[in-house]
Amino acid sequence: MVLPAIARFSPGDSLPTYTVRAFNASTQSDNKIHEDSVAKAYGFRGGLVPGVTVLAYMARPFAEHLGLAWLERGTLSARFLKPFYEGDECRVAASVTAVTDRAIEFEVAATNQEGELCGSGSASLPFDAVRQPACDSVPTAPIPEHRAEASAQSLAIGTVLGTLSWVLEPDGPYADYLAEVADDLPLHGPDGVAASGYLYRWGNSALTNSVILGPWIHVSSEAQHFSAAQFGDHLRSAAIVTDEFERKGHHFVDLDVLIVANETRPVMRIAHRAIYQLRRA
Repeated sequence: MVLPAIARFSPGDSLPTYTVRAFNASTQSDNKIHEDSVAKAYGFRGGLVPGVTVLAYMARPFAEHLGLAWLERGTLSARFLKPFYEGDECRVAASVTAVTDRAIEFEVAATNQEGELCGSGSASLPFDAVRQPACDSVPTAPIPEHRAEASAQSLAIGTVLGTLSWVLEPDGPYADYLAEVADDLPLHGPDGVAASGYLYRWGNSALTNSVILGPWIHVSSEAQHFSAAQFGDHLRSAAIVTDEFERKGHHFVDLDVLIVANETRPVMRIAHRAIYQLRRA
């Protein structure tokens, strides 16, 4: 059953399915896992659509149907199980799993045209404002002038990565981003607020600005929204390494990312996991 209004959420209700044609805008990026020949050398069919792009697709139903409230206090958690490739159909389905006195909880899945589960996760909309972290709870550091190679040493637990900062404007790179992910929501337009996917992408950029990477893969993210990013805000994204480990030949890194507006208002906290060094196929 498709739910007609937020006030009538019940377990088993679903948001309208969102369908989009997957687009790989990163074929020329420094991360060559998005380029066909390199990705094939690692056993993939072709260049991978970036994980942050898939995360943006998975966020779309919540922004569209829950609106500003979700961008101000909602959550989204996602794991990327199989790649999307250029031109794949991405179908995002979200359904209510629980309604408590504190929040509405959802499960969300992204499948391709073959019905394969490529992304899986959960989301929530708390009824009340959530507790905000201190703006300095994730340390800041300058972007290194000379980046070290990604390794267990350069990504040791506790390493503070270079802090990114920018002024959020509705045109230029932001408008290009909306076109890349086919986001035409008025909520994310020049009279609205920043799309969460745009901020996820900035948070995921901490690695590339701090260390030299070969082909690497975004594995999962957990995001907690605290407030909507407004156009004209000066934003900074600070990140610290919370874990580094090896599993089955892959080398992983976990990041804790905090995005703050105008040095006074937390916007979002994200736990990102990536394979920074891939095992060869």
